[in-house]
Amino acid sequence: MSVAASFLSYAKGRRASIRTWLTIAAAILVLAALVFGLMGHAVDGNQPVPATLAISLSVLFALAFGGPFTELVFTLASRNPDPSAQEKSDPSPLRGGLWIGLLERAAIVGTLWAGWPEGTAVVLAVKGLGRFAELKNHQAAEQFILGTFASGLVAAGAYGLGLLLS
Repeated sequence: MSVAASFLSYAKGRRASIRTWLTIAAAILVLAALVFGLMGHAVDGNQPVPATLAISLSVLFALAFGGPFTELVFTLASRNPDPSAQEKSDPSPLRGGLWIGLLERAAIVGTLWAGWPEGTAVVLAVKGLGRFAELKNHQAAEQFILGTFASGLVAAGAYGLGLLLS
């Protein structure tokens, strides 16, 4: 893992950041899930990984990969083909997004593992109510929508990886 982080950082021309480490850890978890899932079901059809480990790994994946993935979505969404139309503005109008995103992904994965998918709607409603006053700003509203969808997608994918493992 350290070799991969060092290589990616060298390619970018800087030291490995915590985001690089988290992204690589998440990628390794995905590969492990695929390998263990395919090997275990192909060999004897038994459960390859204990349920508690599968749940723990899926939550860890959601927490580790969600931030870098959401940042990627923000970067792709903010690209503007017209260089004269670029605005200089605050890159993050919504404060506390890192912690809110971590809690959101953990709660979504938790509700899915608990067998209560409706809990996802509750989590998103609470997030929306908490951010309601800040969403009058167009850029903040766009960032809220993109971040929520990206975060929810990662959480649902993490749950799917956990199911593949178990």
